[in-house]
Amino acid sequence: METATMRLDKFLKVSRIIKRRTIANEACAAGRVTVNGKVAKPSAEVKEGDVLSIRMGERLFTARVESVRETVRKEDADGMYTVIQN
Repeated sequence: METATMRLDKFLKVSRIIKRRTIANEACAAGRVTVNGKVAKPSAEVKEGDVLSIRMGERLFTARVESVRETVRKEDADGMYTVIQN
């Protein structure tokens, strides 16, 4: 079975880590998002097991990708990732 992948900006929106894709896009373009320790562009592919870190001002939010799905209900969105550090 092939591992599902998704664009980073879309994953951030679908999982509701960042509410809007344009904001996710800007955060990536500004170098505030890393995937597995490397600064990532909005078009970077994410898959299960990847570790995302997002710098929001003074805070660093880190989460592991648990599942990649095209659509997800609002109530189930936080099941797409596990928070490591907030």
